Amino acid sequence: MTILPPSASSVPAPLPRPFRLDGRIALVTGAGRGLGFEMAKALAAAGAQVIINGRHMGRLEAAATALAAATGRPVGIAPFDVADTAAGRAAIAAIAAEHGRLDILVNNVGARDRRPLKDFTAGEAEALIATDLVGPMLLAREAAEHMAAHRHGRLITVTSIAAHIANRHDPVYTAAKAGLSGLMRALAVDYARAGITSNAIAPGMFATETNAGLVADAAFSAFVDTRVPIGRWGHPPEIGAAAVFLASNEASFVNGHVLVVDGGQSIRM
Repeated sequence: MTILPPSASSVPAPLPRPFRLDGRIALVTGAGRGLGFEMAKALAAAGAQVIINGRHMGRLEAAATALAAATGRPVGIAPFDVADTAAGRAAIAAIAAEHGRLDILVNNVGARDRRPLKDFTAGEAEALIATDLVGPMLLAREAAEHMAAHRHGRLITVTSIAAHIANRHDPVYTAAKAGLSGLMRALAVDYARAGITSNAIAPGMFATETNAGLVADAAFSAFVDTRVPIGRWGHPPEIGAAAVFLASNEASFVNGHVLVVDGGQSIRM
């Protein structure tokens, strides 16, 4: 019996690798360190051309160098304050002009100021909300304008489990994060027909540089062991795959969703 090789026309085309972002242009805010850095690294490793944002040029340059070394891909930088509307608009326009498009925006940057409401002045509350809510809102608007021109876009908002469960003496931060969740849902409705999805990632307690003091605190880490069903802090790299999924074609029918990454903390009584 002679077995003939299959003809070229009968060989099925190879399936595309899932969760790839080749050719996509992504901007990640607050990516000089912490969760933003890890999401930028995951997006770049999946093939995206990543531009990282922050306010400190030295930190951004060091992060871009580290990301390029880790992923083998060049990483751009866009230094600006997300609370500065004009600077954000200019940065988005510059990215779109240089690369011809902007496909992914990860609105990650956020300030913390956790105090009882009675300790806030009106100006301090307004400043925190400007950075954590108004800035991301207007940046998403600018990004969506460019995404709509190509009928494709991914708006990914990093909120917090604080948007869904409240801690004591943390009202302004909680209000800003809850506002981001509402914003994400509104954008999911408004931009869906333009080919743009809007989703959120809600991290729990991660062992980032910002939380280093709490991680080193034995009493607080004991609380984490009790409060988080998995029994530990989240490792920063564990956030990256969530961003890649929401940015990918595999999430094309996921819209208006909050992906909680907290080891089960928010569902424990």
